[in-house]
Amino acid sequence: MNEQQMRDFNELKECMKSFGGNYDYDLVERAFKVCVSAHEGQKRRSQEDYYIHPFNVAKIIVSLGLDSQSIAASLLHDVVEDTDATVEDIKNDFGQEVALLVDGVTKIGQLNFTTKEQQQAESLRKMLIAMGQDIRVIIIKLADRLHNMRTIDAMPEHKQREKSVETLEIYAPIAHRLGIRPVKEELEDLAIKHLDPIAYEEIESSLTLHKRHREQILDEIKNKIAERLKEEMPGVEMTFQGRVKSIHGIYRKMYVQNRDFDEIYDVYAIRIITDTVANCYNILGIMHDMFRPIPNRFKDYISTPKPNMYQSLHTTVLSRAGIPFEIQIRTFEMHHTAEFGIAAHWKYKEGITDNDKSLEDRLAWIRQILDTQATAPDATDIVRTIKVDLSQEDVFAVTPKGDVINLPVGATIIDFAFAIHSAVGTRMVGAKVNGKIAQITHEIKTGEVIEILTTNQAGHGPSRDWLSIAVTSQAKAKIRSWFKKERRPENIATGKLEFEKELRRNGIEIPDEEYETYLDELAKKYRFENGEEFFAAIGYGGILLSKVLPRIKDDFSKKANANKIPEIVPIERSKAAKSSEGVIVEGIDNCLIKLSKCCAPLPGDDIIGFITRGHGVSIHKRDCNNVPKNIMDDDEPERWINAYWDSGKTESFTSTLQAMFINRDGIVIDVMNAVNNMRVPVHSINAKEMKNGNSSVIITISAESVEHLRSIIARIEKIPGAYSVERINQ
Repeated sequence: MNEQQMRDFNELKECMKSFGGNYDYDLVERAFKVCVSAHEGQKRRSQEDYYIHPFNVAKIIVSLGLDSQSIAASLLHDVVEDTDATVEDIKNDFGQEVALLVDGVTKIGQLNFTTKEQQQAESLRKMLIAMGQDIRVIIIKLADRLHNMRTIDAMPEHKQREKSVETLEIYAPIAHRLGIRPVKEELEDLAIKHLDPIAYEEIESSLTLHKRHREQILDEIKNKIAERLKEEMPGVEMTFQGRVKSIHGIYRKMYVQNRDFDEIYDVYAIRIITDTVANCYNILGIMHDMFRPIPNRFKDYISTPKPNMYQSLHTTVLSRAGIPFEIQIRTFEMHHTAEFGIAAHWKYKEGITDNDKSLEDRLAWIRQILDTQATAPDATDIVRTIKVDLSQEDVFAVTPKGDVINLPVGATIIDFAFAIHSAVGTRMVGAKVNGKIAQITHEIKTGEVIEILTTNQAGHGPSRDWLSIAVTSQAKAKIRSWFKKERRPENIATGKLEFEKELRRNGIEIPDEEYETYLDELAKKYRFENGEEFFAAIGYGGILLSKVLPRIKDDFSKKANANKIPEIVPIERSKAAKSSEGVIVEGIDNCLIKLSKCCAPLPGDDIIGFITRGHGVSIHKRDCNNVPKNIMDDDEPERWINAYWDSGKTESFTSTLQAMFINRDGIVIDVMNAVNNMRVPVHSINAKEMKNGNSSVIITISAESVEHLRSIIARIEKIPGAYSVERINQ
């Protein structure tokens, strides 16, 4: 190691010493040396030596209180992915424990996936499986993502937006569910900084502007509180802290709830930490005597903890000067849990055994996601599960017996019933909310008392329509599971009916004598024992026809074309001709020419023509999914013909864009103003709120060329809150 590397290692060592853990310094030093040598010569985008990244990840891991194996694994977490080293090498040099952690964090970059979404889903699945074995895997991954977000400025803008969205939708919710508040809040703030920099700067400047004045007032209030509590509760151990709400937390209230900065009462808070739960409630009574509480602003997270086991009393009060502020009251143990989350109950740390039931209970959601995935029709459901089921916003409803059920915002009576028990959900015939009959589509609100009405009638079960009403993946999985077990004959009949209907609709005719063989081959392709199992899966929703039909069509087309003599289409290769679409087709004159809807080509796109039967020449983009990469490999290569744009013809073409925004008011107006300022004709515009709280705006416009369209996209991308603008086909 050179001098700088030695200084870095000593810095890491000092961090470990300051934390006071019982560390294996030799193990960490060996890991640091392997990290430096393995990444020698590699540079990050910022041009600093690559080892700086794992070194900083290790420092974050130390600050979270993890052990020597975790620190070693964080130093080695990119070695397998980016160098010639293997997991087996790590196992031989550092042991099975470190190798498991490294393997769990390593992305699945070696495998081939059809889409980015699939790759993301498989990476998440692998991490969750590894988490089931050892929760330290995801904590290292969160630390890895946190340092990457801290240094994201070195990446291209589109990558910054892509990583920020992924951070906000996946990694921040996982950090929230694990209860690691500092990591969760910093991830959110860094994501918003790159997704909506204008709003971020506005909030940051508001905080700076109010900071000195508010801090002075809060210090005075804090001193008065300390004096009163020492007088009322002499000898009770207490500490006092100030807390400033995260920028992302303020952003959600300002732009999602449409509130001004001055209308957010919990920007600043005073935190009182004491020794017992009883003292927490005693302090609460004194605070309500000292200050006037604001109605409907009290939350008791001690009696009803959050899903991540966060506990505290929250109350918002008015000072004598009329300034609203929040008071948080908790025990020292609760505070430690709130700051460190899952690491606060670390079963690998000294003094905590493998029998720590509370840790196992807190990780039950990992098993739930994996169990749900086992019956999910699509691997990418795991991403949607994390976005919905691990939502940071939860509602709490109560059973008639007083049990509290927590669910994500937007959850319905169906989700509530299945959260109690599978049998309650499947036997449900209705529900009462606060004593009144309610629809099963009713969206649950915090504090509602919900009674599920059930029947013991044999054969009763859920409706298939419930799959579209339920919000949580847990409820959907249980509904599918019921249909799979209890309605097998019905599933087979339904699946067969749907399958054959789709075959007819797509013009796929299979001879009767080949049908059984074809079906068995198809079933094996999708890992089913036989055709009946395949039909049953379609019937209960375990496999979606919309996902498999394109492949069925392709396979059938190849087999059909292999058994017939290609039809020769006579073409008169003469001169080039121009069309009303501004396209020149090589060798064809006076022929109908149309732009295909599947790829909607624009002037500037590389194009090719396809001679249709009775409908002229269809123009496609060269990279269209319907155009073979090698024309000569096609079954009818003679029907593909060269085409290009008429450079002397200027004409407008219709194109549709989809823009994704962090949700706020006035988005549609901003998009309209942006395109109007460029004098671009708008044919239609549509906006809707997505399930994850963001907004989608679909706008159809006229563009003169690909270059013109790119300039329009660039202008929309500059609108505050925009994080994705793409051309789509409609």
